[in-house]
Amino acid sequence: MDSDSFVSCPFCDSQVPFSQRTGHFKTHFWDLDDDFDLPPTPQSQSLPREQAPNGSRSGANYSCGGETNSDNGECKVNDKISCLIGSQTRSNFYKVEGGLMALLRNCLDSEVGNSYSILSGYVDHFQCLESEDAGWGCGWCNIQMLCSHLLVERPEARKALFGGSGFVPDILSLQRWLEIAWEKGFDAPGSAQFNYVICGSKEWIGTTECTALLRSFALRARVVDFGPKESQSLTGSSVDNMRDKANIHNIVKRKAEKSEGYQVLMDFVWNYFSDKSSILFCQQHVVISEKTPVMAYFRYKFLTSNNFVS
Repeated sequence: MDSDSFVSCPFCDSQVPFSQRTGHFKTHFWDLDDDFDLPPTPQSQSLPREQAPNGSRSGANYSCGGETNSDNGECKVNDKISCLIGSQTRSNFYKVEGGLMALLRNCLDSEVGNSYSILSGYVDHFQCLESEDAGWGCGWCNIQMLCSHLLVERPEARKALFGGSGFVPDILSLQRWLEIAWEKGFDAPGSAQFNYVICGSKEWIGTTECTALLRSFALRARVVDFGPKESQSLTGSSVDNMRDKANIHNIVKRKAEKSEGYQVLMDFVWNYFSDKSSILFCQQHVVISEKTPVMAYFRYKFLTSNNFVS
């Protein structure tokens, strides 16, 4: 393309010289970065979902070829993706020398007694920072940690995630990707609760947002919910079927038929990782599983359920 030609910015609909397009696109992300420095404002208690203090909700005006017609939706989404691939920012994380899982394995295996632990594969540690996302960013950090595993352990996921960038983006970029997932039609009811805008927001997210994001990259993801009804009707379910698959170090499986929801969740997670077909090797106190990590979103009792995504 001629370097003197112009392209339409999918964020603000301005005509930008082709040679300056990347710098112009990034200014929209820099503007939104400022929103995260705003002090939190209290939200009404009558909102339909869990929310943390909300910052600015700065949605972008995307267009394709200077058009804003909704009939051009597919082209708009493709433009969004192209711009985001070039503008997304790699997230910082705490680098553990030798790997976080190796550190945990050594610590756990040095314990005395008869305890057993199960660890999954590679994971990087992403944490909330007081100056950036304390109080609302934990759901996004969960996504970042899960994606760090997929990028290292799953070659097919590495090619699909975040345009094949090969790295875990920061929260602002993840919010952009989630908006794209919504625009593709993933989790329509959930997106409506956010008024279809999440970029620049400090609202809490949960399992459905994570699932929508992963599925938008054609990755398999499922949500398992453990509310009161589920905990009373586990007989004959997949949870019970999983109990017969693993017997590591003669670990005694706990009964779940009459358990509270949180206990059923813990049993399910334990059995998920202890499936004998997924065990790579065992040490004295530690079992290493090749299972993909699960993201647990625990809710308080008055919110009736606990759930996770895998």
